[in-house]
Amino acid sequence: MSMGNWIAIAVLAFLLGYFVLIYNNLVNLKHAVSKYLANIDVLLKQRHDELPKLVDTCQRYMAHEQDTLNQITDARSKVAGAQQSGDIAALGAAETVLRAGLGKLFAVVEDYPELKADQSFNHLQQRITGLENSISDRREIYNEAVNNNNVRIEQFPDVLIANFFHFKAFEMLEFDEHELTDHSLKELFS
Repeated sequence: MSMGNWIAIAVLAFLLGYFVLIYNNLVNLKHAVSKYLANIDVLLKQRHDELPKLVDTCQRYMAHEQDTLNQITDARSKVAGAQQSGDIAALGAAETVLRAGLGKLFAVVEDYPELKADQSFNHLQQRITGLENSISDRREIYNEAVNNNNVRIEQFPDVLIANFFHFKAFEMLEFDEHELTDHSLKELFS
């Protein structure tokens, strides 16, 4: 074989290796997005399981706040529906409504000293607040993974491989503007 053939083989081997490297990196990014969304789903399901307990505890004390409790129950259903359908935009909107309902509930609790003193309520309040903080943290990680994926599938030469293999952009998980400034329920308890 001539030197030109060896050079051509080396260039082809390099290009093939580079192609495989880009493809594997895109696959890793895609699966990272799925993994981080699954982590958020775990926390949402845990909170989903705690909310009926919270509503039941509150109903014993809060006869005049049925609208607030219904808002939380309805929002809980919408979050579950958005999770099942995989609709990230609907999940963000439903989360905003649910968080607003929880914020309103915890603010109204100030008017019910017996409820505020209830151990079961305090435990649920701490548990849900902890889950809210974890959801916020995981949402940030998820959105970073989405951003990394979306940037890579638009960069050259990655865009060529991404388009050829139909890699897609993902949606960020966003809450309404007012929710971003008031995402810590713990502040409502002081």
